[in-house]
Amino acid sequence: MPISPLSGPAPSSAPGGQPSAAQAREIADLKARDQRVRAHEAAHLTAAGGLARGGASYTYERGPDGVAYAVGGEVGIDTSPVPGNPAATLAKARQIQAAAMAPADPSAQDRSVASAAAALAARAQRDLQRVQTGRASGRSLDVVA
Repeated sequence: MPISPLSGPAPSSAPGGQPSAAQAREIADLKARDQRVRAHEAAHLTAAGGLARGGASYTYERGPDGVAYAVGGEVGIDTSPVPGNPAATLAKARQIQAAAMAPADPSAQDRSVASAAAALAARAQRDLQRVQTGRASGRSLDVVA
């Protein structure tokens, strides 16, 4: 259950203040998941560069030790075309694809974003070819993405 980092029940432990074996396993699992989630989102941020809309945001789960561990996350990325500039849109679409697929273990959502970016790239490529064909024949083309 996602919770904010500052809310949740007080930690519980076995007698003597030490976590039980089950709690220790849960804490270890949560620590490992937290590291994977943060690495996953960091990969998106690094590859997105200036297309990232802020930093990563996380959902948390409080462990039996009272610590909030990241169990999910997301990075917002600007996926809009560059109006009137198919070459820039093509470059942007390729960067979006790279950012979506940057983690070692892309999620279904990551693959969906990469697929949408591939479609954006294909449209931009067609628009760019039309512009280049128009220039080669001496015709003028206005392209709006």
